Amino acid sequence: MQKIFKVGVLTSGGDAPGMNAAIRAVVRKGIFNRLRVFGINHGYQGLIHKDIREMQVGSVADIIHRGGTILRTARSEEMRTPEGQRLAAETLLEYEIDALVVIGGDGSFKGAQTLSAQGIKVIGIPGTIDNDIPGTELTIGFDTAVNTVVDVISKIRDTATSHERTFIVEVMGRDCGSIALRAGLASGAESILVPELEQSLDDVVLKLKKGFARGKNHSIIIVSEGVGSGYQIGEEIYKKSGFDTKVTVLGHLQRGGSPSALDAVIASAMGGKAIDLLLAGKSNMMTAYVNQKVVGVPMEVAYGEKKGLDMDLYNLAGELSI
Repeated sequence: MQKIFKVGVLTSGGDAPGMNAAIRAVVRKGIFNRLRVFGINHGYQGLIHKDIREMQVGSVADIIHRGGTILRTARSEEMRTPEGQRLAAETLLEYEIDALVVIGGDGSFKGAQTLSAQGIKVIGIPGTIDNDIPGTELTIGFDTAVNTVVDVISKIRDTATSHERTFIVEVMGRDCGSIALRAGLASGAESILVPELEQSLDDVVLKLKKGFARGKNHSIIIVSEGVGSGYQIGEEIYKKSGFDTKVTVLGHLQRGGSPSALDAVIASAMGGKAIDLLLAGKSNMMTAYVNQKVVGVPMEVAYGEKKGLDMDLYNLAGELSI
């Protein structure tokens, strides 16, 4: 078994609440096991351009509760090129970094795999609010994002009730409706529109009219951004129903804030597991949350069949919003 002495850690792609907790765990678990740990700023771009610093125990003090990432993150077009991948590997060799922990989504993992192909030991930690990576039941940041949306909806419902209006709430989810579904079910939304399913606005309007007929004077409709513009959908619903319709687009608000307790725990466990895998001589693997345990799975799993929408939850949400 090849021993490792130095480990690098970076965050890549979109930020997610809990990334700092994962960084903290990688750094402290690594130091606990007598490894030297190096933080790489600005993702792969920082790796290519040698924006690297050695981390100490105090480097990650008081960050477990902070959103975002202290290592910053950036998307790197250079890393998509063979030349950029070569430079990234050369930087690791220059600093004598034996292994790299990459915290991010499937795009970030693709960069990690190019380094693995050049002989670098890599472990991926799934960090994305979309929860769209196969092989893990939860990704870092998803639970916090859902709770953020639920909190906003509870405030919007107060205004919707006071003014007797229909509110459209557009949430993140270009290809995956998990945030919309979980937040919609948790907040009692009347309709949930997700990119995985074709849904007729006529059905949405019919449900609104049925609710109005039984005395309901307000409604909340959740829309994943992948379905379309919340403003356009709001205009269509107004034209079809005549109901006063307002739109709120949450945007990047969903990525911010302190991680939930669940995200902080999962992120910490994944960071620790990444070091365990490296110490065991493993590489090209991803940490995953399965049956309430953090385990290691081959990184190829992240590119398997995409998660389908939880139809049981979706159907339940429809049944409860009659």
